[in-house]
Amino acid sequence: MYWPLGAPRIFAGPPRPKRSRDDDNQASPQDDADEEPLRDKTLIGLRTSRNVVLITSAERSRASLKNYGHNVIVLLRPDCSIAAVQTSLGFLVTYNITFDQHSRVYQLIRKDEKGQRQSSNSAAQIPAEEARYGQREIHIRFRMVIKVDAGISAAIALDDELVVATEKPAAVQCIRWTPDSSSNQTTTELLNRLPWMGEKSAVLDMMHDRAMSLFVWISTDGRAYAVQKIVKESQRVEGQGKIFRGYEFHAASEKRSPAVKAAINARFSLLAIGCGNGEILVYSARDYAGSLPLSHKLQPPASFSTTGSITFLSYSPDGYCLFVGYEKGWVLWSVYGKLGGHSFTADRAISEENDEQWLLRTHDGSWLAAGSELIFITSKDDSIWSLEFAKSAVTGCFAPANVSRTLLHTSSELMIYNGHDVRDILSVASDDLLWTHVPIPPLFLINQRPLRCAVISPDGRYIAIAGRRGLAHYSVQSGRWKTFDDLEAESSFMIRGGMCWYQHILIAAVDTGEHDELRLYSRESPLTPSSLLRSEPLPSPAVFISLSGSGDSLLVYTYENSLYHYIINMTSSSSSTTSIGLVRVGQIGLHGIVRAPARVRAVTWWVPDEQLIDGDPSQDVAHASVIFLVDAKLVLMQPTADANGTLKYDMRIIANDVEYFSFSRDQPHPLPPSSPPHIHGHSSQGSGGARASGLEDSLWYFDGQKVRCWPDVLEVLRAAAGEGNRELPEPVSIPVDFYPASVVMDSGVVLGMESEIVQRRDVGFAWWRYGIRVRRTHTHTLFLRKIDGWIMAYANLPQQQTQLFLPPLLRHYLSLSDRASALRLAQSYQYLSYFPHALELLLHNVLDDAVDSIASTSFPSPSSSPIPTPLSASSRQQQQQQPSTPPQSQAAPTPTESLLAETLSLLSSFPAHNLDIIVQCARKSELSSWSTLFRTLPPPAALFDEALARGMLKTAASYLIVIYSFEGERSGSKGEQSGPDGEQSVRLLQRALEEGEEELCEEVVRFLRAMDESGDVLKGVMAGLGVELPDADVDADEGEDGSEGEEPLTARRVRPRGEVFEVGELARSPAGSESGGDGNEGGDGDGNEG
Repeated sequence: MYWPLGAPRIFAGPPRPKRSRDDDNQASPQDDADEEPLRDKTLIGLRTSRNVVLITSAERSRASLKNYGHNVIVLLRPDCSIAAVQTSLGFLVTYNITFDQHSRVYQLIRKDEKGQRQSSNSAAQIPAEEARYGQREIHIRFRMVIKVDAGISAAIALDDELVVATEKPAAVQCIRWTPDSSSNQTTTELLNRLPWMGEKSAVLDMMHDRAMSLFVWISTDGRAYAVQKIVKESQRVEGQGKIFRGYEFHAASEKRSPAVKAAINARFSLLAIGCGNGEILVYSARDYAGSLPLSHKLQPPASFSTTGSITFLSYSPDGYCLFVGYEKGWVLWSVYGKLGGHSFTADRAISEENDEQWLLRTHDGSWLAAGSELIFITSKDDSIWSLEFAKSAVTGCFAPANVSRTLLHTSSELMIYNGHDVRDILSVASDDLLWTHVPIPPLFLINQRPLRCAVISPDGRYIAIAGRRGLAHYSVQSGRWKTFDDLEAESSFMIRGGMCWYQHILIAAVDTGEHDELRLYSRESPLTPSSLLRSEPLPSPAVFISLSGSGDSLLVYTYENSLYHYIINMTSSSSSTTSIGLVRVGQIGLHGIVRAPARVRAVTWWVPDEQLIDGDPSQDVAHASVIFLVDAKLVLMQPTADANGTLKYDMRIIANDVEYFSFSRDQPHPLPPSSPPHIHGHSSQGSGGARASGLEDSLWYFDGQKVRCWPDVLEVLRAAAGEGNRELPEPVSIPVDFYPASVVMDSGVVLGMESEIVQRRDVGFAWWRYGIRVRRTHTHTLFLRKIDGWIMAYANLPQQQTQLFLPPLLRHYLSLSDRASALRLAQSYQYLSYFPHALELLLHNVLDDAVDSIASTSFPSPSSSPIPTPLSASSRQQQQQQPSTPPQSQAAPTPTESLLAETLSLLSSFPAHNLDIIVQCARKSELSSWSTLFRTLPPPAALFDEALARGMLKTAASYLIVIYSFEGERSGSKGEQSGPDGEQSVRLLQRALEEGEEELCEEVVRFLRAMDESGDVLKGVMAGLGVELPDADVDADEGEDGSEGEEPLTARRVRPRGEVFEVGELARSPAGSESGGDGNEGGDGDGNEG
């Protein structure tokens, strides 16, 4: 859900003394700190992340450098009030960082037309505080020096203390910023007294996460430990330490490389370990009792010699992205392992020529702006590189509209994908037309950055954003923002729990500092305290709010572990005014079911249609099956009633490693032209395409590798409610090689995005660009052909063609022998221009599996006889008496063969496409698979006749290639030279001439000429047409130059033998090829893409 964007910004401090080559540069990772420390051997500086200017600096004296050593690493307390500098001689030099509320730097000076400075009254009209008064001045003042005699191997700064790992002796010290009540400032834990630590090992590196209250220690022997500090006496366990207790979860072995770096993901409860061989092993932290199983492994996109060792490892603040820095570049992964952008696709020669160190090496870094930016440093220069990212709005607000519609945002703008309103996304000429870029109001950014939450309305007309405090909303149609005019009113609350749109009403869960409530704002009214439509108090802070599939139902999950159900009641009065209210109609207590409410990422539910249509809304909670996303686990809870009528909920985990999920009942899409009305009488939402196709209750999720789908969640509910440990139905898997941004139900596609780096020799820098990508498949096929004694190789290069989710779903239904559901699904998408391509992909995949499942076929492998022998006139006479199809196998059909028969039966329901689909699939498959394909079909000659009778001349021409290739392969396998009768060619050419298809005639003639080196086949066909063919030894070019006249075009453009033809479908795939592939997957006979 993260994509690098644009070119990085470069920041540098003031001029400094020249560094030595062995100087060690590091930046302290602090999430979202407004100030970034700059450090060299003698100087410490601070700059604000909002401006590209240095705010303050402090340079150490020569005496300090002599006594304490040079700067090695700077540590920043989380509240930015204290900085600690680790020196090369084992000292910690601390500084106080203070903000002067009355003194300003970089103040805006306004001048009139005459150049005179304006009065301060005019500056008071500027609503932004920093623009009005300037940036607050920051002071760095020396605090104290802490001597660590044992030597420092690692250190981190926490809220209350510094945690320092020492070398001799190997220990961990906790140094408080201020002494406690007993005047003690330092406590020490010797590692040799910890029974769970390895012998004679010291701490090499450490990481801490505040949310999980967890340390990860990396030891010198390559082990990794999950460690907690003992705060209370009740937490002390026998066999653990005095200050720390921990568990080993990674050890170096033959299968696992030693640990060198670590990162903690609190949002998904993951611990990532960077290994010495460049791999990343990710462990799942199930509890604090040592249960840390391996979750997944991440392989770098290049070899170790290309990437180098891992130098930096960090999850984004929201946990959705992992950034890994290597000695020679960097890589992005999604939380569960989908590879994103990385620098190893860059041309290193160009990067070195342009001195772009950010592509060549990474040393250390830190996330900023809630994950919208990442700063990092390299080991070869003094610059700080700041790379911007575009990230999905789902990372900040898991609303159904954000999942179904692709909304991205950076630190300063929104990017709206408009392709959801285009039914045929392939008809758009450029990706640029599919995007709307919306800059965020500068004053809102100055006052409330960083942007933490964005949500789009179900119809895509409105967008709301929230920053550090306050909110603003935008109309896509008018292109206008609405913000608070009063900065104090805007800063009086913060969004906590998310936002969602109901028509033109924005519903926001807010925290005012004194109480929690739901607020309703109208897009048609200005943002002022008096324009608030309604305020509904909440008993505790909201974790998540969302509209359910019924449209007017609002679900609110709170920190007190309760799920509230509200009905949105909108009424219109006689005075043309509309009033809106929230009515609480139900509540579910989940105490004892969900252990940690803060770990819940999303909630939805499924209510039976009968209850939605005729039932009392207050009873929805008694019939609803609730779906929770807790961390990365998709949890289903179903209600059951005991003898007394008391409800209880049975919980079952139905999916793991879920990055996001989508319930089609919650997806807000318009109805396609052929869709019936919505079945829910009071609903204004729901996926129209899903309703028509039978996917109205489908459940989709992405597990980091594949998109998976249950076409009907009711099957999952029934299996989960069954007695015993009944197996859940297997979800349908849709492989993707990009990150899927959303599932577009009406277009039938999985929509994805990918980033690519752009480097040009005429531009002195590289930049990242991104674009929507529809899943496309292509085949790289190498054809071998003997021409004049030479073996010539040429490639069928990939062409972009859509990969839909229809083929795997159709296959799922057909494998269950549910042809009715498959037909319903296919018919609901037959209006798409690429519908034939979807059916072709289905047939091709099923055919490949059927061929693989057959132990032996009726024909030898193409490797033994890849090229059929050219046909002669005499051999054609013998071939006329032979059957046109291979003998039928007497063995019982395998399941895949039965599936192939079901697929062909489904294709017969679409007579407008089935002939094209079959022949295109045959031509893109190996000859050895044709026997399996045509085993349950009429002979190719019969299909040729049918295409010719329908007037599908180009399709008939494609079958002509199949007939010649098929019969040539059969005769070649018998050691004969025979082929089909030329009568089909005569009829095809006769019909083409009658309809004026001269180009088709030309291609058929070329094909016939290429098929037979002797020219007998072409002469026979031309004789059947009454056309006198020139002598075979007459060169084609001489014939063209020597006539302009009455001879037919098709007879005059015969080319010399052995030439590889590339004009049109017929010439692209000579019958002498193994596969007959033409590179136009999903197309019709003339090469037009389906």
